[in-house]
Amino acid sequence: MTVGDSSHERGMKIRREVLGDEHVDDAVARTTPFTADFQELITRYAWGEIWTRPGLDRRTRSCITLTALMALGRLEELEMHVRAALRNGLTEDEIKEVLLQGAIYCGVPAANAAFAIAQRVLADPNRFSEARGDKREC
Repeated sequence: MTVGDSSHERGMKIRREVLGDEHVDDAVARTTPFTADFQELITRYAWGEIWTRPGLDRRTRSCITLTALMALGRLEELEMHVRAALRNGLTEDEIKEVLLQGAIYCGVPAANAAFAIAQRVLADPNRFSEARGDKREC
């Protein structure tokens, strides 16, 4: 990364807004020489190039992300992105509808697991706190 690199700066700003400062700070603190290039990649491209594009709003991007993570069975990332969807303005009912829609196209077993995770996050009174035992890179 070079100082003043706009895609990295944009990416870090959006990443913090969507995932929360605590999560991003933890991911950055866990960065090693081995994972540094990956952190740079996701900050610059996922967050700085894709999440900042004008074609879709963050709510829509969250819906797509929830569906993709459910379809792929990436349940630990799904938990993080249920919180992100709430930060991006989705309601509990909208999250439920995304998961129901995904059930048809991704399969009932995937939806069953996704509903269990979403229900756990939505029932947590501290759901916006990123302090969780299992930390992910994104």
